[in-house]
Amino acid sequence: MFRKILIANRGEIACRVIRACKDLGIKTVAVYSDIDRAALHVRMADEAYNIGPPPSSESYLRIDKIIEVAKKSGAQAIHPGYGFLSENADFVREAQRNGIVFIGPPPEAMEAMGGKISARKIAIDAGVPVVPGTVEPIKDFGQALNIARDYGFPIMLKASAGGGGKGMRLVQKEEDLRSAFDTAKGEALSAFGDDSVYIEKAIVRPRHIEIQVFSDMHGNHVHLGERECSIQRRHQKVIEECPSPINDAELRQKMGEAAVKIARAVNYVGAGTVEFLVSDESREFYFLEMNTRLQVEHPVTELVTGIDLVKEQILVAFGKTLSFAQEEIQWRGHAIECRIYAEDFENNFMPSPGRIDRLRIPQGNGVRDDGGVYPGSEVSIYYDPMISKFCTYGRNREEAISRLRRALSEYEIAGIKTTLQFFREIIEDEEFQKGMLDTGFIERWSKRRKVIEAEQIERDLAAIAAALRFTSERKRSIDAVSANNNSHRSQWQTAGRLAMFANRL
Repeated sequence: MFRKILIANRGEIACRVIRACKDLGIKTVAVYSDIDRAALHVRMADEAYNIGPPPSSESYLRIDKIIEVAKKSGAQAIHPGYGFLSENADFVREAQRNGIVFIGPPPEAMEAMGGKISARKIAIDAGVPVVPGTVEPIKDFGQALNIARDYGFPIMLKASAGGGGKGMRLVQKEEDLRSAFDTAKGEALSAFGDDSVYIEKAIVRPRHIEIQVFSDMHGNHVHLGERECSIQRRHQKVIEECPSPINDAELRQKMGEAAVKIARAVNYVGAGTVEFLVSDESREFYFLEMNTRLQVEHPVTELVTGIDLVKEQILVAFGKTLSFAQEEIQWRGHAIECRIYAEDFENNFMPSPGRIDRLRIPQGNGVRDDGGVYPGSEVSIYYDPMISKFCTYGRNREEAISRLRRALSEYEIAGIKTTLQFFREIIEDEEFQKGMLDTGFIERWSKRRKVIEAEQIERDLAAIAAALRFTSERKRSIDAVSANNNSHRSQWQTAGRLAMFANRL
């Protein structure tokens, strides 16, 4: 087994990997930027090395510096976490060239599935259904317009090298296409250095459901079921569940088999996720993309299957066979994850950097918090503002929601704005409780919330008006009684009372 692993990441995922390494008795090496010197992952690791200034382009994205630290520290393997260099094939090759094991898929599989267009071609060749769309980058606006007219609006513009919702635009009507096309290409170029975009027919109100796959170096490929990821803001997931509220065993088997076909087609190794759009009515599903890394939402799969995915990644990278076969995987209970962000959800989820002055993390049965902060931690403007992956588990969805309600009421973070209140309100929503989920959920919920707020304001104003009227009428009544009493009071009584008052002074 590896004696020492370098974690090429920060925050909660670095902490998560460090814990898995400790479970296996493996020493850990952390890397950090100047601003992360006191970060929790630095404190938890056995060794830690500075790799540069706060901007990720000068630290966490510097392949040369990370490889240098790995060699200096004697790390035998690198775990990339997610984000940063986790899906960078050049990073994998550089690690391998220096005799360091990369805990993840081979670079060829990463490249094949990393491009949205090449991934679509592989899915089609593997016999997996895909959303109708182009398999080559769009050359210019004229071509985009013609293709969009052929498919019919609405359509989706997507960056070929995209991820995290960047370079993605939903276009409802033809007159919006030019602006969306230019914006998507510009955003794609800025985020990925590649402005290639393609078009897909937009599926109306789809569920976003993904399948967790796992493969080893010995040709074994399995799936660990689905995760419901439909609740998203700006095309980024914020709540995930395992299993989906659909909880259809036949659909799970079909989607799982499709996901395994894709993993097998690219000789995949390690943990990966195949994402699909699913029609809630017909139960038809369409390949969307494959993420060639560990996902943020992996804890809900771990809670329901009982399998530690990070430990399995390490074991597979060391050359061991999968510790489980497909027929051994069982799904028990229900798990829900909320991504706790330092964001102001009342202000379009704008980041809320700053110092965490107080932190109280809930505990109790069925509660798990994969965090990366402590009281006094600074949430930086330089990185993703996620604070923790907060999960609850129950014997069924109702119990998981009940525990989530209780736990969210106990969760306290002071000093910065967070999405805690957002989740407290979401879980009380009738559509959420009924499992009526799709990628437009938050938009509809926001509209419902505004209506409720307007109604509450009307009730508050009515109550204030009633209180003012009552106060006014009461004052008039008191004044009338007072005037009536004064009119019957004799001058001798008045003079006597004034004399008594003067004597007291």
